[in-house]
Amino acid sequence: MNKSELVQAVSEESSLNKTDSAKAVDAIMECIKNALVDGDGVTLIGFGTFSVRERAARQGRNPRTGEPLQIKAAIVPVFKPGKSLKDAVNK
Repeated sequence: MNKSELVQAVSEESSLNKTDSAKAVDAIMECIKNALVDGDGVTLIGFGTFSVRERAARQGRNPRTGEPLQIKAAIVPVFKPGKSLKDAVNK
């Protein structure tokens, strides 16, 4: 499912028109992004938790040449699914 398909599904589930559904989807994504940028997590009970995690610098290898290279440390977004979501997917 891509973003336009998500907007269509939200429109059908909520009986909003597509324009309002697109605004709602954009607003939710923007709010989650802003929270993660600020270092906060977003917990949606029954769905999951969005958070950020620090990834340490590490040694890697160039797959083409095989020579070692240094991969920089980074802060990465992480999603941990909630129990209800896991159970729904594993039916």
